[in-house]
Amino acid sequence: MRLAACFVSATCLATIVLGAPIEQARPETPPLNVLRYSTTPNGFNRPPRGWNSFGMQVGIQSATHFALTQNDTVAQCDLLADPDALGGAGYEYCSLDSGWSIGDHGDEYGRLMYIKEQLDLPALADHLHAKGLKLGVYVVPGAFAKDANKTIYGTNIRLNDTLSGHNNGLARIDFNYSRNGVQQWHNSVVNLFAEWGVDFIKLDFITPGSPENGVRLSPDTSGSVIAFHKAISQASRPMRLDVSWKLERNVTYYDVWKHNADSMRVDQDINNMGAETFVSWATVQRAIDNYRQYINLHTQSLEPLTIYPDLDNLYVGNAANISGITDAQRQTMMTFWLGAGANLLIGSDLLQLDEFGKRVLTDREALAIADFTAQYPMQPRNPGTGGNNAQQLQAWIAGPSDATGESVVVVANLGPPLGQSGYEGQKVLTGHEAFELSFESLGIAGTYKVRNIWEHRDLSIRNSGLRVLLGEGESELFKLTPAILLTDKVRPEGPSALRIQGAS
Repeated sequence: MRLAACFVSATCLATIVLGAPIEQARPETPPLNVLRYSTTPNGFNRPPRGWNSFGMQVGIQSATHFALTQNDTVAQCDLLADPDALGGAGYEYCSLDSGWSIGDHGDEYGRLMYIKEQLDLPALADHLHAKGLKLGVYVVPGAFAKDANKTIYGTNIRLNDTLSGHNNGLARIDFNYSRNGVQQWHNSVVNLFAEWGVDFIKLDFITPGSPENGVRLSPDTSGSVIAFHKAISQASRPMRLDVSWKLERNVTYYDVWKHNADSMRVDQDINNMGAETFVSWATVQRAIDNYRQYINLHTQSLEPLTIYPDLDNLYVGNAANISGITDAQRQTMMTFWLGAGANLLIGSDLLQLDEFGKRVLTDREALAIADFTAQYPMQPRNPGTGGNNAQQLQAWIAGPSDATGESVVVVANLGPPLGQSGYEGQKVLTGHEAFELSFESLGIAGTYKVRNIWEHRDLSIRNSGLRVLLGEGESELFKLTPAILLTDKVRPEGPSALRIQGAS
């Protein structure tokens, strides 16, 4: 009998007094609302894959020497197409971060210009396109203060007549987005990018959200996102727009991001600066929790999401003495980026890819999961409760899909909290942990074929859940497919029951 019945039953009251055992009411598992992605504002149906230069630009001591030059960029990005490296895995964007353009003035019309002593962007774009690759560039809001008296291309409007007067600390004055000429300037910049062959724009320092980081950001530069989107819409070639960094998630501003950008950062930069290695596990824990916080805002959404999450660059390509994280942690990082349907932009030193890093980045079954989660992002469904709070032992589900009922499940032991995990103050688990993950807690029911993706191994058919053993920093990536037909591992047990043979 349930405890709630005691409010209406005198017999129940007597039983309690006599000390008979009481069946405790178990918290109800929340229903699963399947999340979906749809076409982004600039017409894309999956997040970008490729390489971004920022991690290599910040003085990682164990990495190959790198400067943002034509030769060093080509040396890294050619490996995206090299069949002996990452070729064939869909990594196509060669994204240049801050430092490719002149830092304090533009051309005669105030448009951004590449540093000719370092780079020839049209030639770089031609080189990349010939290999099936694409070129990305980095921009920030505003026009250069030194360009205030220049006339916007194709108009008689001075740049100064479009500006707000606020110097944002990036050698630029912010625009007043209500003024005539602002959109024409953005159009002129993006049209110049199109002439060069640019395919991807990273728009950084967007507010609200981006931290000051030593500059003087205006409280709201969301107008820049709208202006760049409109400029892309009228350009002669398609381009992606990625907006950065940890952006405000409330309804007002999320509405701006989702209607204008193709991906948005949900955390700050995760890389180390001037250190021996690229990243620390503490920061990866933080990035995972920031995705959890972000997607939890949408778990009740009935409309498809039209913007992909950017968890920052992937630092999984190099061994621990370069990456800063163990092989198990590298695989877990890749697993979470895959599950989220996030940007897969590598930040590693591609000239020092090790075999494990290459395998994690090119695994065909894992990348097929990325294709799935480009339609269905994962959401947290913790073991035993189906809850979405932060904790050391986590479970996530993407799907089930509309067409086949397939789901992707991620299970992780993120290890003891390291300061920014979201589960500080909870009981710390050390070593290996065995735990049950029921289908009920995932929000699904039925009988499933289970595939361990990283191990390329089919498990026994399951009808109730999974049992998992994970050490600190370890994770598993599963694909669940409804078992329509009985197999030799399933035997009838009564008119409608199934019993799993050899389940573990």
